Amino acid sequence: MRYQLLESDVSFEVTEKILEDLKENIIGKKVKRSDDLERIVKDSLKKSITEIITKNNAINVLEEIKKSPKPYIIIFFGINGVGKTTTIAKFAYMLKKNGLSCIISASDTFRAAAQEQLEVHSRNLEIPLIKGRYGGDPASVAFDAIRAAKSRGIDVVLIDTAGRMHTDTDLVNELKRVVNIAKPNLKILVLDSLGGNDALEQAKYFENNVGFDLVILTKVDADVKGGVILSLAYELNKPVGYLGIGQAYDDLIPFNAEWFIQRLFS
Repeated sequence: MRYQLLESDVSFEVTEKILEDLKENIIGKKVKRSDDLERIVKDSLKKSITEIITKNNAINVLEEIKKSPKPYIIIFFGINGVGKTTTIAKFAYMLKKNGLSCIISASDTFRAAAQEQLEVHSRNLEIPLIKGRYGGDPASVAFDAIRAAKSRGIDVVLIDTAGRMHTDTDLVNELKRVVNIAKPNLKILVLDSLGGNDALEQAKYFENNVGFDLVILTKVDADVKGGVILSLAYELNKPVGYLGIGQAYDDLIPFNAEWFIQRLFS
């Protein structure tokens, strides 16, 4: 059982907690058949996992936006290669589908073709994009996007940022500056579900240095169990809000605890 949980990218600390709960639930219980024991074990595991992942439910982002002063500002960050740019496009599509207008701030002024990628998405989705020059100040691009949103009566500002390794102090300090200037209502960390426990280490670093409100987990369609969801909930008290399950614009779904438990036990 310990091996199964660890193999599913559940951290060691969470695995030990779940097994301790299991021990408490089965000690002293009389069972007549092996299938009774199997049922007790499975019920105990599901109960422990459900308690962990539901103790910090993610906010309903759409409802928060609708009841908050405009523009509602959301910043996205994460390390290189997690699918952040595509995730922002999916998020913009979700907003548009729900009757909310948005503008995208291309505040990744470092990565080659980053702004061009967003430009393609914004053209496809018919969503305005604010860009800056390469090597320019990403915070000023975010500021311009917020100002444009206010003048045009746009509901939401989505701020892209440069992918940065969590060990790069200079880039993380720059991210702090963008956050200080933009003053976002919501900070979203984008993590790759294929990253396993390294994704948890990234989350710890960003939480300690920038702070974040919820996680979007990408590439969940790549047949991963997603145990990092448990680790985030237990060790950082952070919820996963959405899952990326493909490359299409509508392949971003709200996280569902029941779906996750079924997947973990499949």
